[in-house]
Amino acid sequence: MDPPKLMPISCIKESMEFKPMKDECQTWTWTGDLHRILCMQGGDDDGSYAKNSEAPASAITLSKPLLIQAIHSMKLFEGEASLRIADLGCATGYNTLATIELLVESLRRRYDKECGCVPEFEAFFSDLPSNDFNSLFRSLPTLHDSKKQHYYAAGVPGSFYYRLFPKGKLHMAVSLSALHWLSQIPEVVLDKRSPAWNKGRAWIDGAKKEVVEAYAKQSEEDLMAFLRCRREEIVVGGVLFILMAGRQGSQPPENQLGDPDSRAKHPFTSSMDQAWEDLLNEGLIDEELRDTFNIPAYMRSTDEVKVAFDLCTGFEIQTLEYQRILEHSKEKQEEWIKDPVSYGRAKANLVRATLKPIVEAYLGPKLSDELFKRFERRASADMEMLHKTCFYGVIVVCAIRK
Repeated sequence: MDPPKLMPISCIKESMEFKPMKDECQTWTWTGDLHRILCMQGGDDDGSYAKNSEAPASAITLSKPLLIQAIHSMKLFEGEASLRIADLGCATGYNTLATIELLVESLRRRYDKECGCVPEFEAFFSDLPSNDFNSLFRSLPTLHDSKKQHYYAAGVPGSFYYRLFPKGKLHMAVSLSALHWLSQIPEVVLDKRSPAWNKGRAWIDGAKKEVVEAYAKQSEEDLMAFLRCRREEIVVGGVLFILMAGRQGSQPPENQLGDPDSRAKHPFTSSMDQAWEDLLNEGLIDEELRDTFNIPAYMRSTDEVKVAFDLCTGFEIQTLEYQRILEHSKEKQEEWIKDPVSYGRAKANLVRATLKPIVEAYLGPKLSDELFKRFERRASADMEMLHKTCFYGVIVVCAIRK
């Protein structure tokens, strides 16, 4: 059955504001405006981030020993009435709540053992204003149950590339699976007169030199901005713990994903580009609309991260590691090989969970649904891809504020 025909779109992103189009899509600029809508998909349905955060959960589990080690090695702030912890880029769902619970309980036990008294704890959940804070706060422990009241929670909306807290406010800041998202798409990537015009691609893995260099520069500026802000906000002796998607130091930036199978099977690459091409071939979008969509993510190398910390001068690195995570278990892969349709649906839900808000802002709700349908169909149909194994690379950093 042929997909429903929607009105073709031929619109250039000219406005810094959202403007309804004739087919109810919305136009939006990629530069300077990204913070308004970049977020993980809220709610708790099958396409929500809460239901599709298995990979971040695996990464957090893998880094848990390093996080506990950081807690045991950090300075104790005796005399402080309360300790303040921030989760930067918290999103929503189980991962962020479990992490804060782990931090609070580990610190509580250490203070009780070593100081004989336990301070109160304040937990700040911070993300962009577009984040689904309502779902997050509905998941918090009941405030009226004193047995569950382990910390006092607050939401802090805003970009972590800017200051979010007063000077010397935080004793510990964590950022888990968030820092690979950039503050904006480099303007030159969206300029078709520029050598960095990223024609025919939704992302930069395998892109030409000029495109990758533009992303790398934006990534460098963003990470420096993040570190300078945290240098102001974290007290001397406090801890900064980061887990982000990344790559080994030996890998060039155009190879964002390491091995060929991971590069082919990653949700940002083959199936994504094919889905956009399907919309183009079916006359639902034009080339310019396709070519100006870019995913605002960059996987830094361990070398790039170390250079940024060295330039910032406010932190002493305790741990800097690269690790690889299997996208899913072998049992799950075998199950999906027997049921490719189920695999395509699961993969499409993963993409919806991470990209739906920006795709919908770019295409409108109707066309974004069509894009995800094409993605699901492509992922289900490629049996060769189902037999490949995809790994996600992550970088873990623990640093002490000097």
